[in-house]
Amino acid sequence: MEPLRAPALRRLLPPLLLLLLSLPPRARAKYVRGNLSSKEDWVFLTRFCFLSDYGRLDFRFRYPEAKCCQNILLYFDDPSQWPAVYKAGDKDCLAKESVIRPENNQVINLTTQYAWSGCQVVSEEGTRYLSCSSGRSFRSGDGLQLEYEMVLTNGKSFWTRHFSADEFGILETDVTFLLIFILIFFLSCYFGYLLKGRQLLHTTYKMFMAAAGVEVLSLLFFCIYWGQYATDGIGNKSVKILAKLLFSSSFLIFLLMLILLGKGFTVTRGRISHAGSVKLSVYMTLYTLTHVVLLIYEAEFFDPGQVLYTYESPAGYGLIGLQVAAYVWFCYAVLVSLRHFPEKQPFYVPFFAAYTLWFFAVPVMALIANFGIPKWAREKIVNGIQLGIHLYAHGVFLIMTRPSAANKNFPYHVRTSQIASAGVPGPGGSQSADKAFPQHVYGNVTFISDSVPNFTELFSIPPPATSPRAAPDSGLPLFRDLRPPGPLRDL
Repeated sequence: MEPLRAPALRRLLPPLLLLLLSLPPRARAKYVRGNLSSKEDWVFLTRFCFLSDYGRLDFRFRYPEAKCCQNILLYFDDPSQWPAVYKAGDKDCLAKESVIRPENNQVINLTTQYAWSGCQVVSEEGTRYLSCSSGRSFRSGDGLQLEYEMVLTNGKSFWTRHFSADEFGILETDVTFLLIFILIFFLSCYFGYLLKGRQLLHTTYKMFMAAAGVEVLSLLFFCIYWGQYATDGIGNKSVKILAKLLFSSSFLIFLLMLILLGKGFTVTRGRISHAGSVKLSVYMTLYTLTHVVLLIYEAEFFDPGQVLYTYESPAGYGLIGLQVAAYVWFCYAVLVSLRHFPEKQPFYVPFFAAYTLWFFAVPVMALIANFGIPKWAREKIVNGIQLGIHLYAHGVFLIMTRPSAANKNFPYHVRTSQIASAGVPGPGGSQSADKAFPQHVYGNVTFISDSVPNFTELFSIPPPATSPRAAPDSGLPLFRDLRPPGPLRDL
């Protein structure tokens, strides 16, 4: 088939192919086949962005001769064409076809009179069929009936053949970020090994390692999906759904870790209060359910005839609202932690500044994607931006928590073996409501070097613990140094 030629092809925006047939569940693949039986006389099939001089459509259509005559229609993503006819209930089939310019070869007539369609009459079990090898839409007075098979391609390269123009570069981008996140994950494991040797491997750092590991799995499954898609033009939708679930899980783990660190967990306190735990549980449950609803909404209700972004849905707007609420909570938690522990400013000030940008990145990205990115380029650009945001979040945390004597931002100064409850019973046995947090309750921690674990501390037996001096803490357990007093040496 000769590529479509129109004035729009000479501009940056490639043409948008919209074939008028029914869409099977896997129709986003660039190899499309199925059976259509509809009472409608104008039906959508699939969407594909062709590149000028490279795009090609190979097809095979077959339908009963009694249903003659049917057409295949190609529409450009121009305001006067596809947007003007799609879901236009006031237009009949002829009106929807009238916006097409025949001189651009946008109509294929599926009859023997149109030689380019490659149609011929064949008989099968006494029924005459029109069998056509080529491609485009239909017109009939009593509905449509058609068997179809199409291969939509952009060139012959492995990286572009089955990909729509708005999907170019997604596979290469995912592979690149997969390699980067593998490096981050192994570095986090190595740093975790060093921290464990110094009894500083706290729960929040384990959560970071888990988030990085799940991110790697997510990108691995994305690469498997897009690699198979590049090979056969179909891909495995189950693999893509699994990748999205893992991607969301990594995000949720990281978000929970940030809120916990903001509240001082493993930095200034040993556990979160009961009320705080309940609030976190409710919030994360709500966030998780909203993510699940978003995935279901995207799979079931997104219109394949339109170019939509994940956040263009009620669930997506709900996620943006929850993200803003999480940031407000994060701000309050960090400010409280700084007020009671000003000596932790070297960690909390850059931590707060860095992740303020991260919290606002998702809403800003949603606005840019919805209103600032051309539809034909949206998917590949958003994919890169989204992965870049995740890389920024993980990279910043990895740098801020590296176990190096030169790292002045290192947050952990209490060994995992030095945590004790510091709550003081108030009147009637209740915890005191006084908010006078004690200062400098950190252990005497020294890093021997940037890369060598402290094996002397790992195998030494600490001296007997002394009873900590009681101090009110609003019912929130704080880190206490259980060893004899020693000089404080922050990193």
